[in-house]
Formats: sequence, structure tokens, C-alpha cells
Amino acid sequence: MQGTHRSEKPSRRNVLRAAALGTGALAVSGLATTTSSGAVTGRAAAADPPVRPLAFSHPGMLHTQAAFDRMASRVAAGTQPWISGWNRLTANGHSASTWTARPTATIIRGGEGQNYPQLYNDIHAAYQNALRWKISGASAHGDKARDILNAWSGTLTTVTGNADRFLAAGIYGYQFANVAEIMRGYPGFDLARFQRMMLNVFYPLNDNFLVNHNDACITNYWANWDLCNMASIMAIGILTDNQSMFDRIVNYFHNGAGNGSLPHAVPFVHSAGLAQWQESGRDQAHSIMGIGLMGTICEMAWNQGVDLYGADNNRFLKAAEYVARYNLGYDDLPFTTYRWGSGQNCAQQQQTVIGSGGRGQVRPVWERVYHHYWARRGLNTPNLSEMARSHSPEGGGGDYGTTSGGFDELGFGTLTYVLR
Repeated sequence: MQGTHRSEKPSRRNVLRAAALGTGALAVSGLATTTSSGAVTGRAAAADPPVRPLAFSHPGMLHTQAAFDRMASRVAAGTQPWISGWNRLTANGHSASTWTARPTATIIRGGEGQNYPQLYNDIHAAYQNALRWKISGASAHGDKARDILNAWSGTLTTVTGNADRFLAAGIYGYQFANVAEIMRGYPGFDLARFQRMMLNVFYPLNDNFLVNHNDACITNYWANWDLCNMASIMAIGILTDNQSMFDRIVNYFHNGAGNGSLPHAVPFVHSAGLAQWQESGRDQAHSIMGIGLMGTICEMAWNQGVDLYGADNNRFLKAAEYVARYNLGYDDLPFTTYRWGSGQNCAQQQQTVIGSGGRGQVRPVWERVYHHYWARRGLNTPNLSEMARSHSPEGGGGDYGTTSGGFDELGFGTLTYVLR
């Protein structure tokens, strides 16, 4: 379906990005090892210093102004598949300009008194209204997105709970920052106050987790815990024009000791263009979530002129192909035994087979990754192609159930990421 649409001319920013990146590849060093099954494990590339943008581009997280212009023109023309993506957005109750926000001073995720659905529902309402404003120009939706952001930045002081507070700070941190980036400059939006909230409420938890990992063994927490906090720090860095935050996450992506870095999130590279995801032996819901989170980080970096998608010979693409293929129902995937240290004492654990729990779960994570590798880069993506096209048009928060898993991804990828 998507493949029938015409190619777009490369934007000036893409030309400049390509010139700045050169080959876009990291220098390969002899650090990879091979297991008895033939899988490549460990760090396969030594990271060069990140290619730094000359200045942050705004809006420049998950969406750029050029992307919004594309969405608006395609929707106005009634062109598929964008119009189907738009119709899915407007049918979602969170996108209504009549949405009523419920800000509160303290958000709790994990333990007693949990109330975090208040936060994720309002974030998704703000995002969906922001999309409707940017694409249609309807001020009622822009006003609603602004009012939700202002209500929370004037109220929220604390994110707490058990260890799950770090998930809340990471997931809702990157999502909130992305909405604020879209609304930057909107009349009446208090950007400075929102930036302070991100720096004072979300960033300290993000930073604490990446440094201390809740005082556990460095490998105890699954890749998603690192990835959501990495995404939040990168997004806050862009929102506040903090180059050191952005560079920190680029470097952690290549070299971090936790499971969110590329060599740890994708520990084994198999043959036939497939690579094993760190949570593949756990279950598929979390594996799919991980593809969404790493895709978020790569897309935000790409829109600031840094190519993480292509790192280590497109290692992330191979992992996305692996997760997609298994969740499409294929049973021919290789699996290398995964071992890690758990708890505070690094007690050894292992997984010997792919975890089938949640297999085939639908989450709106595929269009973004697929359209980068297939449409932007012209690479072979057989499993991503099948997965993305079978789930098009993608929805967003509120379309995939009421629990938190349905709100882990901002979604609407068919509307926002399809290029041709």
C-alpha cells in the first residue's frame, strides 16, 4: 500500500545532514566475538565522537516542520495512506478539543496509591490535539494542547513510587517533551515553566537511573528501562537546547554499560540480516516496546543530524527484522543463549529459547522504523514491510487498550512517518 506512493525530493536539511555525516558509519574495530552457533556478540564497533549538529533544529524531535508540511498536504489531498491515519487520529477520543485535563502535584507509579494513568492519558490527549492543530490549523486543538501542558507544568512537582517510577519518568518524560516541542512558540504556552518542570521533575530520575540503575547489578534491568530514560534525557536536551544532554545519550547509545546501549540491547548478530533483541527470551510485548523506544531515540537523533539508525552496519535494523519476523508467526529464527547478572549481587540467569508470551501483540511502533530503512535508505526490509503494512493505519494512545502498555508509544505512525 505505502509502496505505491511517489518518492519525495530530498529536503535541503537531508542534503546537509548527509554532507555532515559523511559515510554515517562508525569505525569498525576488531572487538566482536563469535559464539559456537555463529552469532556475533559483544561490541562490534568502537564509537567515533558523535557528529554534533551546529545548533538544535526546532521542531526537531520525532517530527520536523517538513514532516508536518508533508502530513498536511497529503491529508488535504485525501491521499492514502495518510488520510486513513488522519481518520484514525480524529476518531480517537483523546484528540477531542473538549478533553478535560486532570493535573496533580504527585504522580505515583508502582506501590500504593498509583495514579499515573492521569498523566499518560493527558499526555496523549495533548499530543493528539497538537497533531490535529499542526495538520489542520484548527486553533481549538492548539489551544487544548497548550492548556494541558500549562496545567501540568503549573501543578506537577513529583514523580514517585517503587522502581517503576523510573519507567514513568522515562516514558512520560520523552512523550511530554515531544508535545512541548511541537507547541514551542504557540501563543500562551509557557515554555520556560514547562522546561523547568522537565529539568526538575523528570530529568533527575532519568539521570539517577542511568548512573545507579536503582542500586542493582548493571544488567539487572531490561533494555527498556535504559531506553526510556535515554529517550527522556535526549528529548529534554533538545527541548532545553542542552547540547551536553544530547551528546551524553549519543555516547551512551554506543558505549553505555547498561542494556540500553546498542551492543547490549542487540547482543547477538545472526546471519540472514537478523539480530537478537535483548528481551527476546523474555516475551514479545517488551521486545516490541523496545523496538519502539530505540526507534524513538534514533528518530530524534536523525532529526538533529546524527545517524544512530545506521550504527554498526544497521544493527538496529537487524534486530527490528528479528522481532518483526517472530511476531509475524515465523518459527525459523535462531536463538543464542542469553546470560545476565540479576539483583544486587549479579546472580546469574539465562534464557535458552525465544519467549512466546505476548506473541503477535499489536503496538504502533513499526511504521517509523520501516520507513526509515526502506523509504529513506532504500534497504531490504522484508519482515518490517510485512509487519508495517499489516498493521496500517497505526493508531495511538486509547486505541490499544486502557492499561499503560497501550500508551507506551505516541503512535499514529502511518500519518506521521510514511514518506512514500
